[in-house]
Amino acid sequence: MEYLALKHAHVGFVALSGALFLLRGAWMLLSSPQLQQRWVRIVPHIVDSSLLISAVLLAHKSAQYPFVHTWLSAKVIALFLYIVLGTVALKSGRTKTIRAWAFAGALALFAYIVAVALSKQATIVAL
Repeated sequence: MEYLALKHAHVGFVALSGALFLLRGAWMLLSSPQLQQRWVRIVPHIVDSSLLISAVLLAHKSAQYPFVHTWLSAKVIALFLYIVLGTVALKSGRTKTIRAWAFAGALALFAYIVAVALSKQATIVAL
């Protein structure tokens, strides 16, 4: 697959993954029964798997690898934290307050990952 087409697919998966996470988080905060729909439990996993595959292929095609390139290392570490907080927000948080804080943190990490991807700089931004 041509690099530019792969990059566009990756960006599309990022947008779709973020939108689905935002939707599921909103449904969690509203205690919506929509979260129990079958597609809601399946489609995000397909999208996120496609996102990860496209990321690995992009890293390989561009010869830019985590723990070699600082900005990519920052993305991988932030991605790990995003997954942990996302899991707490949508599944394992004991109270709605904990889930809400984890959701806010995961959204902040998502924004950080996108910012690092766009700037290719791994600087910590002060809020």
